[in-house]
Amino acid sequence: MNRHKKIILLFTILFLIFLYPFHGAKPIQYIERSTGELKIEKVPGEFWLHWLYNNPVGELSLEAFVKRKALSQWYGNKMDAPESVKKIKDFVSTYNIDLSEAQKQEFNSFNDFFYRKLKPNAREFNANSNILISPADGKIFAYQNISNQDFIVKSYRFNLLEYLQDTNLYKTFKEGSLIIVRLCPTDYHRFHFPASGTVISHRKIEGDLYSVSPIALRKKIELLCLNKREITLINTPEFGKIIYSEVGATMVGSIIQTYTHNKVNKAQEKGYFKFGGSTVVLIFEKNKIKIDKDFLENTQNGLETAVLMGNQIAVKAN
Repeated sequence: MNRHKKIILLFTILFLIFLYPFHGAKPIQYIERSTGELKIEKVPGEFWLHWLYNNPVGELSLEAFVKRKALSQWYGNKMDAPESVKKIKDFVSTYNIDLSEAQKQEFNSFNDFFYRKLKPNAREFNANSNILISPADGKIFAYQNISNQDFIVKSYRFNLLEYLQDTNLYKTFKEGSLIIVRLCPTDYHRFHFPASGTVISHRKIEGDLYSVSPIALRKKIELLCLNKREITLINTPEFGKIIYSEVGATMVGSIIQTYTHNKVNKAQEKGYFKFGGSTVVLIFEKNKIKIDKDFLENTQNGLETAVLMGNQIAVKAN
């Protein structure tokens, strides 16, 4: 084989590796709680997510560059720039964003739109103190007892100690309940307190910025234990101690905390994420909450359940 043919063969092989394995990629399915309907999620950047987590060249790029803080900071700065407002119109149209519930209609940047505030009554919630509400718009996986169940994917058990990096907290919550609320980039990106109580402590854990999309988690389920995250410990009269943790992800510029006092109220804003999909993790002590049945059944079937901030997700255990 002459040199010219070898070069053509090499580029053909590289091209095929670059493209592999997008055909027949499994869509992200979820249950719309308000209707019970099975839906397919429309994912911004879906092609590149499949490439990064299911392609040899993509995986090299992920480990070498994409998971690094510098890339997400760079892209976050682009989303803060005034010229980024040009992206808003197409994003709203493509993903059917309801701007009528936003407090304002004109924005200074894409991030200004992305972490927009909603009108005061845009999200309703039950004020009954024995009812726990969703802290954010998003899609939920729920586990009544972490110690008895595999986490999201069979054969992988959630490593709570690795996630918390705190032995005392681990001992307190190791047999507790777990609720994960995944915010995709099209969701309202402010997060709120699920119950009233007192903030005991708050700390940050440095880490990478992998995607937390199901596309990524199917391939590398331990990502939540590798990513940058913040951990707040809250004491509540009805539900005991709650761990409230925000997880950063690829292209998330920042996790911003906006609460200013340790005494906090149910549905009060806690903070917001800048651009990107993100996750809120709630962990409870053993036998303190009873998670709503539909979340547990859907999770058992490998399906997330779509909710809005303020929707009931659990009640106080008897």
